[in-house]
Amino acid sequence: MFKVIMFLHILGSLALGFYLVLPFVVGGISRLSEASREGVLNIIRSLNRFAQYGLVLQLLTGIYLVFKGDYTMAWTTVVGILFLIAGGLSGMLGKPLRLAKSGDAASAFGKIRSFSALLAIVVLVLSFFMVYRHII
Repeated sequence: MFKVIMFLHILGSLALGFYLVLPFVVGGISRLSEASREGVLNIIRSLNRFAQYGLVLQLLTGIYLVFKGDYTMAWTTVVGILFLIAGGLSGMLGKPLRLAKSGDAASAFGKIRSFSALLAIVVLVLSFFMVYRHII
């Protein structure tokens, strides 16, 4: 059972890889035509939803793995807080994506850039603590 849960946990982490690429994709949106921009925003919205499901999968399988492993309370707290931050930022990213699609693109693109950069940083830090769990 442990290996199955670990496999699902790794699949969830692959889904979160979208947030590492997102700032680079968002950086090029402003140079696209209106029709292309709308298509890219639709794809980003779909992939954001997929990555949110991956985040939930990470959380559920991670809880199982924490109970089966030897983790410190400090590590569990830091990783839990980082997961909450990632979940909050990915949820907050949804509204500017909807606004940019509906036509209010000027203010929405700044928020999309900010949220995507913050999400990339949080996912990088989260991955660091997953790999080097004995640092804390």
